[in-house]
Amino acid sequence: EFCDRRAEKLDLKMAIRSVAADRFTVEVSGQPDLVDAFEMACSLGPLDCLVLDYERTRIHSISNGEQER
Repeated sequence: EFCDRRAEKLDLKMAIRSVAADRFTVEVSGQPDLVDAFEMACSLGPLDCLVLDYERTRIHSISNGEQER
């Protein structure tokens, strides 16, 4: 829920990729600075929203310019 709200506020696309009892993996895409802000918000967010690892991939979109996920 926290991640959903942050992604929406930052105008990022978010998809849940995996869910386990103690963790889940999400993929977000959008403007690089906003992806940074999302990672920071999750790192500073509630104690149960701990970022352990992240991976960035630069993607190119003709209609939206350069984005990251």
